[in-house]
Amino acid sequence: MANEAKTENPNYKWIALLLLWVAFFLQQGTRQVYSGTNSFIRADLGFSKEQIGLVGTVFTFMYGICVPFAGLAADLFRRKWMVAIGVLVFCSGIFCSGFATSLASLLVFYGILNGFGQTFYYPSATSLIGQLHRESRATALSLLQLGLYVGIIGCTWASGWMGELSASSWRLPYKVFGGLGILWAVALVFLLKDTKPVAAPGAQAKPGIGETVGAIVKKPSAILLAVGLGMFIYVDVGFKTWMPAYLRSDVFASGFEQLKANLPWLRGAPELFAVVWHYLGAILGVMAGSRISDRFAKVRPGIRMETNIAGLLLGIPFIVLMAQASTLLLCCVGMFLFGVFRGVYDSNVLASLFDVIKPRYHATAAGVMLCCGFVFGSTSSAVLAWMQEHFGAQAGFTSLAGFYLAGAVVIGVARIFFLKRDHEG
Repeated sequence: MANEAKTENPNYKWIALLLLWVAFFLQQGTRQVYSGTNSFIRADLGFSKEQIGLVGTVFTFMYGICVPFAGLAADLFRRKWMVAIGVLVFCSGIFCSGFATSLASLLVFYGILNGFGQTFYYPSATSLIGQLHRESRATALSLLQLGLYVGIIGCTWASGWMGELSASSWRLPYKVFGGLGILWAVALVFLLKDTKPVAAPGAQAKPGIGETVGAIVKKPSAILLAVGLGMFIYVDVGFKTWMPAYLRSDVFASGFEQLKANLPWLRGAPELFAVVWHYLGAILGVMAGSRISDRFAKVRPGIRMETNIAGLLLGIPFIVLMAQASTLLLCCVGMFLFGVFRGVYDSNVLASLFDVIKPRYHATAAGVMLCCGFVFGSTSSAVLAWMQEHFGAQAGFTSLAGFYLAGAVVIGVARIFFLKRDHEG
């Protein structure tokens, strides 16, 4: 077909990665706009912490229940169109959120429309990258992951900066980033090419639903990796939703007052600090983890899962340090080192899954894995809101360490007992 990607062109795989990177920047950045503005929304619209947490939970749950169907659609239909349509829908939801005047409207625009649209991007994008970058899979996926980090840092800071301008200026980042995303969706239609589906010898070009689901459930490693991802996402959602508001609390007020005295031009400092140190660490971790795993994958098939386990275990003490810190400096050190090891885990999330699933099922498998992770992780926003009200923010953030430990244990079971049988190469 004239519009199919010519995978023999060595440059196209990097062009495609760049196009998908920008889309991922928008997906993750617009998702974080809510965390960067929720303290301003509370002040302007009078929401409680529980209501703020409910919006985050609805979004994450919506994403979780829809993403496996989006992954299946990516295996059945053209992945280019799944990516472009997804970007258009979720950016429309973000744009409309800037006009929300009530809890109901924010739930519909941000929670439901945005959550539904975002499901179509990731399974299709990662399966395209996995197919185009066969020899550099973890590196390419890790470069894509940088879009997540840069998007979160940039959009969270911009949201905090805009939110301080006036009582209702929290609406501005939704309109700006949502509008840019709608334009990028149109660009993807013209610039991104379709990629031929990968079919096993003698098999039909597009897998049926029963065939696809059967291929996944027969692999215990894939199921356990999904459970591990759920533990990780629980921590990630709770951290991203509530850390900006936590840094605006009285615990760190003196630290930011001193910072403002020295840097009076700096706006949105709590929102910036809530993500910048963590994700700068994550950038280091994701690049190191991907390079190590790609280098040794051919001689040590378990290296990708082992990298996942190491990232979760080594991140535990720094979650505790972040949560229990009494000064802004210690909290930032904890967030940075927590970020380094979340990056190590991130570097091989889908690379580990793709090691045990045939390429023709990659998009659906990614969708199922994300479903498990986000449905479980969706509870974090509401649970941490409740814990803050009853036990304090420090107790809530400290509890996240237990979920990292649980994730490391279940992935360890997959590595020890099932990887040798399930490995696909």
